[in-house]
Amino acid sequence: MSSTLSSRRTAAALRRSARVSAESLLVIVMAGVTLWLLGRMWSVVWPLIVGLFLTTLTWPVARFLRRRGWAPALAASVVTVLFLLVGTGIVALIAVPVADQSGELADGVVEGIERLREWAAGPPLNIGDDQITGALDSATARLQDSVGSMVTTVVTGVSTVVNGLVTAILALFLMFFFLKDGPRFLPWLTRQLPGRLATDIPTVAERGWNTLGAFVRSQAFVGLLDAVFIGLGLWLLDVPLVLPLAVLTFVSAFVPIIGALFAGLVAVLIALVSNGITDALIVLAIIVVVQQLEGNVFQPMIQSRGLGLHAAVVLLAVTLGGSLAGIVGSLLAVPAAALIAVVWNYVREQLSDPPLEPEAAETPPGASVPS
Repeated sequence: MSSTLSSRRTAAALRRSARVSAESLLVIVMAGVTLWLLGRMWSVVWPLIVGLFLTTLTWPVARFLRRRGWAPALAASVVTVLFLLVGTGIVALIAVPVADQSGELADGVVEGIERLREWAAGPPLNIGDDQITGALDSATARLQDSVGSMVTTVVTGVSTVVNGLVTAILALFLMFFFLKDGPRFLPWLTRQLPGRLATDIPTVAERGWNTLGAFVRSQAFVGLLDAVFIGLGLWLLDVPLVLPLAVLTFVSAFVPIIGALFAGLVAVLIALVSNGITDALIVLAIIVVVQQLEGNVFQPMIQSRGLGLHAAVVLLAVTLGGSLAGIVGSLLAVPAAALIAVVWNYVREQLSDPPLEPEAAETPPGASVPS
């Protein structure tokens, strides 16, 4: 009898495991199909994501104006124009000082190349001018042989720039409409959905919106920390263009990996051509230390606190996103993980049993109640 019961329990457990495995496989297939559809519609999805990020960044100003009695269209228009002015001002803050000191920087680059040639000609390398000339001739011949690939690369780069401009324009228009009509979206969504979905999906959407806002604010704070510490190091070393380099560091913080590398390379190059190799190495050390602290300490702590994710989850999400989708994956990994956590927490809340109310103690009839 016990063996029969044991076999029945085993068969029931196997059926339950098979059902769970089939359901998990179905979820994985649906997730793969969803990702495939997103990839096919990426030209529309990417401007939508950028527009949402810009909206979370500018919504506090629009909300302030709307609470002061401004019409939604007027508030959205003013905020959009202010955003464009701020963006143009940032570009001018970087470009104008660089243009003013372009002559000095060009002279510094020429002088740095000459110093490098003199250093290479001395011990221990002892590279003569004829060897340098031969290397330049070989490089020139190689460039001439690869003209076709260079043209292809240039065309690809121009196409990338054009696509970036189209994405930016679409994102700005979407930001305007989100600022104007965003508060009416959840009530409209509630009216369109049937039954319990009319409560569940708007609630999850509102929590997801708050999570995106926390991500953008935390990323801006991390970029501000990078700009302050790196700018302070450049100022102490008397490196020119400190303010444009600090602004460039802050802006590039929103682009993972490539942004930090680009801003650091520009700072090291300017320190090299203006102050020499010693200060350039010091600037490189400062940037490496700040970036390591930012990537391994500040960013996980700040984002884990603002998004409700553990610091280890943030690190793993960025690593996984970068390995799956490169720069875009690194940028979207943390908010995607936070949104998944929002959905999971809401589902867990709905599936958990409500707390039991304490039942009043029943008093038998005729029994006396103690005072």
